[in-house]
Amino acid sequence: MQQPAFFGRTYDEAMTLMVEARNYMAYVEQRERRKAEAMAGLRMSCEAMRVTSRLTQVMAWLMMQRAVHAGEIEADDALSEPNRLSGLEVCLDQTFGRDEALPTGLRSLLERSLSLYQRIARLENQMLERMH
Repeated sequence: MQQPAFFGRTYDEAMTLMVEARNYMAYVEQRERRKAEAMAGLRMSCEAMRVTSRLTQVMAWLMMQRAVHAGEIEADDALSEPNRLSGLEVCLDQTFGRDEALPTGLRSLLERSLSLYQRIARLENQMLERMH
């Protein structure tokens, strides 16, 4: 079964964002955190983990949908409770996402990962509604 065009674009977007986040965490975030005061550095670490959580959840969900389109699993199985998008409490928290004290690069990753996570959550909800 061929994947819908939106799926390929969304998967590519998620993968690109994941690589960008990885590079940011590996090369920029540590340096910026060392320059920051203790509490600001801790907040940066927490928000970096939030980006990672969002992207991990999104990629796991997209990989499950890819398996459906490849005929490896049934759509019902992909939308069963253990395979659904999770981590809503952490991933949807925006408490510090727009904090001007956070580096611009991290704020950008927070904003874009949130947008992607919310889009996938809406898509999953639509799919669940169609099933019932």
